[in-house]
Amino acid sequence: MTVKVLILEDNPVARDFLSRVLRESFSDPISITEAGDLETAREQIALTGPHGLHGADPFKLMLVDLELPDGNGLELLAELTQYPATKVVTTLYSDDDHLFPALQCGADGYLLKEDRFDVLVEELRKIVLGQPPLSPAIARRLLTHFRHGAAADSAAPAPMSTLSSAPSGAGQKPVPIEKPVDLPHLTPREIEVLTYLSKGFTIKEIANLMGIKWFTVNDHIKSIYRKLNVSSRAEAAVLASKQGLV
Repeated sequence: MTVKVLILEDNPVARDFLSRVLRESFSDPISITEAGDLETAREQIALTGPHGLHGADPFKLMLVDLELPDGNGLELLAELTQYPATKVVTTLYSDDDHLFPALQCGADGYLLKEDRFDVLVEELRKIVLGQPPLSPAIARRLLTHFRHGAAADSAAPAPMSTLSSAPSGAGQKPVPIEKPVDLPHLTPREIEVLTYLSKGFTIKEIANLMGIKWFTVNDHIKSIYRKLNVSSRAEAAVLASKQGLV
């Protein structure tokens, strides 16, 4: 099966560069659609929908630039939160003002176009392993951000209400630590994927075991995360174990 990819990039040289990176990154056959602005990208995405000329054949991967002639890539990311594709920002901006809004709008990865060809190839290949593609500089920035946030939290004094609000004596009711989880229905295929995830298999290994494409496995994982309301394989595995799914 051919994997459909959309590149949203207004610079023709950059589009060609990203196309070469993509073809080097994946062993599966890929079909690349290019768009130089938001309007063209929206038209191409509409063509892949259930009422489009291509039928229900969505893009599996999108590379999205931020600064575009007719707007910002963040607009498209916000519109596509439910679209079944891995969405990766490809930009020159490494500052917090661009990084965190992109992640909040649903970006699954963040790559800097100034990185070397081989670095970008290596990062995109992480999609097959179920890991977010992040440029090294972006990964360091995220790590620094959350380290500083954790340090600030630990240094902050406890609110007075938490120190004095608990009355002593009898009559106190135990506070439940965890609320019962009402699990939505997982399909047999999703349960199979979840079982393999819980055992530590990579996306590519799961694809080989199930005889399907790795992008299809990725779609199943996104559906599992959404249904279980989790954001990592560790959370999904723990929840599945607690509920006896695996």
